[in-house]
Amino acid sequence: MGEGAAERDAGWGSRAGGYGARRQVPAGIEDCMPMHLPKFSLSTASNIFHDPLDARTGCIVLLYGQNEFREEATDTLDYVVNQSDFTIQTLRNVTDYLSFAMTINVAALYLPSDVQAQINNLKVDLNKAADTISLKTTESYKRIRKVLHNVSVALICIAVLMPVLAFLGYVLELYGPRYTVYTFATICWNIVAALFILIGILLIVSSASKDTCQAMDEWAEHPRAETALSNILPCVDASTTNRTLYQSKQVVVQLVKLVNRAISALSNRKERHLHPGQLMPYLCSPYDDNLNDRQCLSKEVTFDNATTAWQDYTCNAPDADACSGPSTVTPEIYSQLVTAANVSYALHHYAPPMLNFQDCKFVRDTFSSIASQYCPPLERDLSLVSAGLALLASGLVLGLLLMLFADRPRKREEVSEQTSGFRVAPVDCSP
Repeated sequence: MGEGAAERDAGWGSRAGGYGARRQVPAGIEDCMPMHLPKFSLSTASNIFHDPLDARTGCIVLLYGQNEFREEATDTLDYVVNQSDFTIQTLRNVTDYLSFAMTINVAALYLPSDVQAQINNLKVDLNKAADTISLKTTESYKRIRKVLHNVSVALICIAVLMPVLAFLGYVLELYGPRYTVYTFATICWNIVAALFILIGILLIVSSASKDTCQAMDEWAEHPRAETALSNILPCVDASTTNRTLYQSKQVVVQLVKLVNRAISALSNRKERHLHPGQLMPYLCSPYDDNLNDRQCLSKEVTFDNATTAWQDYTCNAPDADACSGPSTVTPEIYSQLVTAANVSYALHHYAPPMLNFQDCKFVRDTFSSIASQYCPPLERDLSLVSAGLALLASGLVLGLLLMLFADRPRKREEVSEQTSGFRVAPVDCSP
């Protein structure tokens, strides 16, 4: 009895050693287990869903980096557009005031015909310059905004795709057939390759961004006639700028002469005034006949106080002959004088900004500001986006490696079961 038991134990031990020291589960026992309990293996615990630290960190860094990059790029683009709008508005204002100056009349006195002809020719060039800046800036704005939108959407989709892939891999490891796991792993390897390609593209974009910022800085110091940067913010033609400055000063001088001629003819006639103190003050011209700056005389009024000073010389009579004393200007003439003075002031006010258009100074200032204030944050945000993609790619690679290596024990178990010659009769699990 004891010898038989010892032989059975020795035989059982030899089989166990032959089968890798693993006790076989009798056939039919697995059929008695509840069907809703999944098979749990080591690969489930080492799934990318259970070890997603790199992926989670990568998603956070990627989302944060793309949001910061989009905001900084939008701010930079808006700054360029604002500079362009300011330039266009300045050109439009000068054009409008020059056009309005052609219609001014004070006591039936108008600008000389040759001056009006010069204004008409200049208006064509000013409108052309404004349209060119507006067209190129608008095209660049739309093109860059479209690229920024597409990049932002792509990066957000990548950040959202990673958790979905992790969860899908977890589900396939638990419930999916073997071939679905391999198919999923193949797809993930392709995604990893695409991520590394995208990282390379971003590195190229980052390098191009640095080169562009450096080119802007160099162009601001040494401007050239026509470059690729001209499509972003074009310069105003130098000859048009010089003609506009000259024409604006000339119109101001002519309008001041027109106003003073009307004052002399209507108000300051000798028979109307017995005392010099009753003379209506003349308007001061900021330029002399050679269009150089000049100082106002003590008896002249400037553009700032002309309206108030002339009001004291206005009478309520409809006819100037009915006015007496120092009030020698009718309300109609007073209104014409004020209009001419206001247009002269506007042209004098908008002429100095035209100096910034000479030698592309406003473009140089814009590019210099972009290179110093906007480029460093853009480069930093691009680095964050690249780091986020690198973390996602490395996390996905790690998860795939863990999935493949952790699945090897299951293969050994199945091979052992298939090669085992030991079988136990099925167990009836019916009640």
